[in-house]
Amino acid sequence: MNTIVLASQSPRRKQLLEWAEIPFEIIVKETDEHFPPGIAPEEVAVYIARNKALAVQEIAADKTVLAADTIVVLGDHIIGKPVHREDAVSMLLALSGEKHRVVTGVVIRKGEVEISFADVTEVEFHPISEQEIEFYVDKYKPYDKAGAYAIQEWIGVVGIKSIHGDFYNVMGLPVSRVVRELHRING
Repeated sequence: MNTIVLASQSPRRKQLLEWAEIPFEIIVKETDEHFPPGIAPEEVAVYIARNKALAVQEIAADKTVLAADTIVVLGDHIIGKPVHREDAVSMLLALSGEKHRVVTGVVIRKGEVEISFADVTEVEFHPISEQEIEFYVDKYKPYDKAGAYAIQEWIGVVGIKSIHGDFYNVMGLPVSRVVRELHRING
């Protein structure tokens, strides 16, 4: 497989591509993560990923660009990244004992050809005490993570009751589908 461009600074996406042995380089361009009101969460994640891919494609026009965006959805409410400690604790208290969806929008572009999709994984937490949540937030500082948690960290190991869908999607990239789509777009 030819080297692709990963339009993300996420250490988790980098790690997942390394595990899949996909050759890549990282190019990131700052993009606006706002989205039009009234679009479905799956469309939100793809909309933001598309903006990231298009911004990087301006720099890497002749390469295959992979961009992704992950959001957490509780009911109909999109939970973003926490701004501060209290925000992270509040998000996790809302997720405690509840089912939520983790949606990763993926856009792969090569020239004018685009493959885009949203992968959805349903996650359910056991009830988690405020003391446990505060321990997690203080130790792991999940301020760069949608929903204020990483499934591969302590809170995921001890707090998750069930997962329906792709585990790696919750980490930030549905790798097995990405690999298939990369083969498809690159012939």
